[in-house]
Amino acid sequence: MTASALAPGAARLLAGTYDRRRRVNREYLASLDERALVQNHRIEAGIGDQGWHLKPSATPGVESGWGRHWGWETPGALLRGHFVGHWMSAAAREVAVTGDPVLRGKLAVVLDELEACQDAGDGWVFGIPQTFLRRLAEGREVWAPQYNIHKTLMGLVDVYRDLGDQQALRIAHRAAGVLAEWARGFEPEEFQAILEVETGGMLEAWADLLDATGDHMYRELLDRYDHRSLFDGLLAGEDMLTNMHANTTIPEVLGAARAFEVTGEERWRRVVEAYWDWAVTRRGTFCTGGQTSGEIWTPPFAFAARRGTRTQEHCAVYNMIRLADVLYRWTGEASYLDYIEANLVNGILAQQHPGTGMVSYFLPLQSGSRKEWGSPTEDFWCCHGTVVQAHTRHSSLAVYADDDAVTVAQYIPVRADAQTAAGRLVVEVRTLDDALYVGPDANAGPGGPAHRPHALRVSVVIESPASVGGRVRMRVPAWTMGEVHVRSDLAVVRRGSFVEVDHPGGRTEVELGFGFELRTVPIPDEPETVAFVEGAVVLAGLVDRETPLVGDSSDPATLLAADDERQWSQWLTRYRSVGNSAGIRFVPLNEIVDERYAVYFPVVASS
Repeated sequence: MTASALAPGAARLLAGTYDRRRRVNREYLASLDERALVQNHRIEAGIGDQGWHLKPSATPGVESGWGRHWGWETPGALLRGHFVGHWMSAAAREVAVTGDPVLRGKLAVVLDELEACQDAGDGWVFGIPQTFLRRLAEGREVWAPQYNIHKTLMGLVDVYRDLGDQQALRIAHRAAGVLAEWARGFEPEEFQAILEVETGGMLEAWADLLDATGDHMYRELLDRYDHRSLFDGLLAGEDMLTNMHANTTIPEVLGAARAFEVTGEERWRRVVEAYWDWAVTRRGTFCTGGQTSGEIWTPPFAFAARRGTRTQEHCAVYNMIRLADVLYRWTGEASYLDYIEANLVNGILAQQHPGTGMVSYFLPLQSGSRKEWGSPTEDFWCCHGTVVQAHTRHSSLAVYADDDAVTVAQYIPVRADAQTAAGRLVVEVRTLDDALYVGPDANAGPGGPAHRPHALRVSVVIESPASVGGRVRMRVPAWTMGEVHVRSDLAVVRRGSFVEVDHPGGRTEVELGFGFELRTVPIPDEPETVAFVEGAVVLAGLVDRETPLVGDSSDPATLLAADDERQWSQWLTRYRSVGNSAGIRFVPLNEIVDERYAVYFPVVASS
């Protein structure tokens, strides 16, 4: 490994946008009733009161706290029971990072309930019946039972990995035995046919459990779940993705990544690298960093016809961030961190309601569209599950460490306690909204007058005992314009996509200014249709229909001007269109809540 993620409790967010979003998410996690979370598992196991779930949440006289979860969690729905795994994963990470006692108590109740269900079900611990697996094997219609099963396994594994909880591992291991016995009932080619129906992250769960237990059963399961039609095609250099369901395959490839990390077998790594090549390098992205429409992979660099109300599924965004994180840890290449940044800013933040924490399943890119938000207990879409996980994991993407250096990967306010071969370094990252220092070129650029800063300014403070030094690397974002402006008492050296400082011990502070400009980003197959991006932030125009702009598509200064730029000590990212009969105001896409908007605008040359 070139870099390692820090242990969950070693990095903690500081005040700022990401911590506000985390807190909203935490309040939502804590608001859900433990028994409602496991309602379908209890029903399937035939234990407890089976009548309460038929009563509306607001029915007078219903015992306090006994709501019910509806939507995809409705008893009888084919994916019922999927959400509790996401909840366990999110709660475990929140507890590991913050020590949250409320979520820890709720988690203990959920684990006890699941174990009781497992005891009643002779090892079966899932919210769907075992007959769904029989229907799957017979080729009868059934909605992705292995995808569903994986969610509970994932939650249990994450509780074990983040908290060392032996009860969670015990439940998962016992459940795996039931599934292994089922899988052994098929010849290898028969089972390959079964793998053609979405399996979620089953392969990843087996690799995690092999790592946790060393049990040979999981090596057997890794072999069983090697999806050859997909993986062999990738290794043969074929495009296995265009027009295919995206989030069916991303979790499988995350499983291949984990299998490589646990077994060291190179074929798994080559599968992962080939997947990224086809998914990103040879395909490109929308300006947001997303790549799907209607949950389907877009054709390579052909996005114009795929802008709709169902672009950028949140699950795909979240899982591709996870894949980029894996590849960065393997290679140390900054391009993966740039990908993560774009998708955090214009996906994870843009698809979470800042007030309620609810998810927008898709991020519409059709002009005049509006985000559609889920509800706390009435929907429980798949993306509802990934949004609660995503907002517990920001700190883990901010700072990495290895024996030689600590790397600041994302400029998210965070305090990280990192261990290197030399010893312990504490790194604190803060953004500077109104720093005194702005580099000589940081005020230049289109989109605003000379007095307006055009740089992301950050402070990185490194502390350690006087006898402990170490190297700290800080990413230079790909969108940076011109030189990186640095203020430090120590020499800071630029090496490729990073700047580095050798910390001698004690306290070191480095202030960085990354210049940016407002720029236009055309859609690849329609170059006169552009989006506007400042730094990593995609802008959205507040319009209810497709609206042409007049000017030069390559020169944003002919199209937009700064607008409503200052609020007390804070600079705002706000623009308005120029040269049109009706002005259009532009704000960051991740600040849009209920407004209608457009991201891409056709540009007409002025006469």
